[in-house]
Amino acid sequence: MSDPVLRAPDFDKPFVVTTDASERGVGAVLIQEGPDQEFHPVVFLSKNLSERESHWLITIVYALEKLHPYIWGQRFHLQTDHAVLKWLHTVTENNKKLLRWSLALQHFDFEIQHISGASNKVADAVSRESFPESTG
Repeated sequence: MSDPVLRAPDFDKPFVVTTDASERGVGAVLIQEGPDQEFHPVVFLSKNLSERESHWLITIVYALEKLHPYIWGQRFHLQTDHAVLKWLHTVTENNKKLLRWSLALQHFDFEIQHISGASNKVADAVSRESFPESTG
C-alpha cells in the first residue's frame, strides 16, 4: 500500500500556503512539513474564473478564505509569484474592491515568500485544471 496523497493537518506545526493563477483559474495548496522532513499536501484548492473575475487578483483572497479553518490564529508562510500582493498591503487608492481585499488579508498572520512560477509546480497545475471548485 502506498502513502496517502493528503496528510492530516498537525496544528502544532506551521503551515505553508502556495498559490498560483492562470487565465482560466486559481489554485492553492496547503502544505506542511512531515516527520520525514518533506513537505506534504494537506488541502488542494481550485476555482475556475468567470470572465469578470479574470480581471482581478483574487488568488490569495480566495485561498485564505477557504483555508481559514486551518490557518486562522497562527502564523504561516504564503508562497506566491504575485508581486502585486506586496503592493496590496500598502494600497492607498480609492478602489473599494482592493481596499476590501487588503482589509480581508489583515486578519491573517503571514509572511510573504516569493516563489518563482517555475518552482510553483503544484499550485500552477491546480490553477490550470478545468473542473468545478474543489477542496481536499
